[in-house]
Amino acid sequence: MQEKFRPTIFQFTNIVGNAARVLQACRALSIPPIVTEQYPKGLGPTVPELGASDLKPHAKTKFSMLTEEVQSELKSLGDPKKAILCGIEAQACIACTTFDLLDRGIEVHIVADAVSSRSQTDRLFALSRLKQSGAFLTTTEGLLLQLVQDAKHPNFKEIQKLLAHPSPDTGLVSFFSSL
Repeated sequence: MQEKFRPTIFQFTNIVGNAARVLQACRALSIPPIVTEQYPKGLGPTVPELGASDLKPHAKTKFSMLTEEVQSELKSLGDPKKAILCGIEAQACIACTTFDLLDRGIEVHIVADAVSSRSQTDRLFALSRLKQSGAFLTTTEGLLLQLVQDAKHPNFKEIQKLLAHPSPDTGLVSFFSSL
């Protein structure tokens, strides 16, 4: 979610807003986030509204985020068995990362309303293909509630604050009504 993509990504502002809420929830629940940037020299930095300025992004040129650096970080985190993905573009970086994670036996959860592409067509076909390949599609609100699972969870009030306003429509309703 880099600066140069701002004018070209479908629903960019809403996608970044949803991803920012996911990032806040991960912090509240001690789920370690990893940020990558695609060719930052040419595409610019991660946008400030994501709220990731305290994280060191891993620069990459390949579409998958599973660079050697990221794989080392995953290893240091105990080789997690599940991953949550937000970002752009669905048919490139999200798809390649998903396939790499699935190949490693990692369960992948894609936050569909925090993922986009330059075209809605690429976005929707990518999400369909990723679902067919074994990734789980969810929404920002669905994910946050799944992470706490109970109003008695010690961090529920913090997560509840992130849900005060419903996620904006990011153009997925027509896609899911056809599934």
